[in-house]
Amino acid sequence: MRGMWSVVAVVAVVVLVAMYVTWLAGRLDRLHARAAAAARALDAQLLRRAAAAAVLAEELAAPELYAAARDALDAAPGEREAAENDLTRALRLIDHPAGGPAGEAVVAASRRVELARQVHSDCVRDALALRQRRLVRLLRLSRRHDRPGYFDVGDTTLELTPPVPA
Repeated sequence: MRGMWSVVAVVAVVVLVAMYVTWLAGRLDRLHARAAAAARALDAQLLRRAAAAAVLAEELAAPELYAAARDALDAAPGEREAAENDLTRALRLIDHPAGGPAGEAVVAASRRVELARQVHSDCVRDALALRQRRLVRLLRLSRRHDRPGYFDVGDTTLELTPPVPA
């Protein structure tokens, strides 16, 4: 009788460990999927901001801003962070007239970029934290997924400047 209970206990422990490992692998898959979706959303918001900046540059006749916006739109994946940081610097150098639709579009797009960047950073942080767990590394549960990376772009929030009274 004693031998039967030890077999039942061993089987129960094996089942519990297998359930935990399965749950952990599923969680890892979900976190990587969230990080990839957040990266795509960030990319879309960055493209919208660059397009809005190009429209604003044409409206204000600002060739430096237009060049930075075109560089951000046409940047290769490896050069994207630098191009987006250059666009942010160019946007900070111009005055955003309050009430102008192009200026408001750029400010709104910049706010959405900042929100998308924060979501992306949170997803990447969570995925990387789970990848560092001892059991995940030991069982190599993350081998099917590329290591997610942060998108290092500066603070993109902009403010509208009120019009100067005449």
